[in-house]
Amino acid sequence: MRAKRCVRTWLGLLLVLTATVLGVALPSALAWSSGTAPPAPPEPDTPVPSVARAWPVGNRPLVVRGWEPPATTYGRGHRGVDLAALPGAPVRAVAPGRVSFAGRVGGRGVVSVELSGTGEPPLRTTYGPVHATVRKGDEVTAGDPLGTLDPSPAHCPTSCLHWGLLRAKTYLNPLSLLPPWLLDRGPSRLLPVT
Repeated sequence: MRAKRCVRTWLGLLLVLTATVLGVALPSALAWSSGTAPPAPPEPDTPVPSVARAWPVGNRPLVVRGWEPPATTYGRGHRGVDLAALPGAPVRAVAPGRVSFAGRVGGRGVVSVELSGTGEPPLRTTYGPVHATVRKGDEVTAGDPLGTLDPSPAHCPTSCLHWGLLRAKTYLNPLSLLPPWLLDRGPSRLLPVT
């Protein structure tokens, strides 16, 4: 492992030196290997519309880990939110759309839904780990079941659903899909009749 890192470092330096001597500009994807900062992640072109009509799990689940956008395209961060839920809990579509993927990625079940009426390219929500009950191409509406939550001890300290949002390859905060009345709604309270 250390030898590979050493070889990569020397190759990167050799590339930078060669480019400098020849007066050739390095592509931005290669420039950061020379010690300069990697490129910043792209900003979203359009704002995220509040199209969600349901939470993906529960009525108002606890956010175990929030959205932490990376400082750079390849940097560390949390590209979604983790919502507390028990294994076997139903996982629902937050808005109408079409299932664009339902299968396994890296050994865990994932479902992606392209949201209707959200521009070009359309917004896409991701849900995992999910035991899918839908297939690619299925049309869903807000609140429709996509599957059930699989246990994922490696991702969260307790069982959780990782909910993500993308426009093309740009990750966005999925909580921005929720309208204020759904995001901030507290518990119902009964008032005395006088």
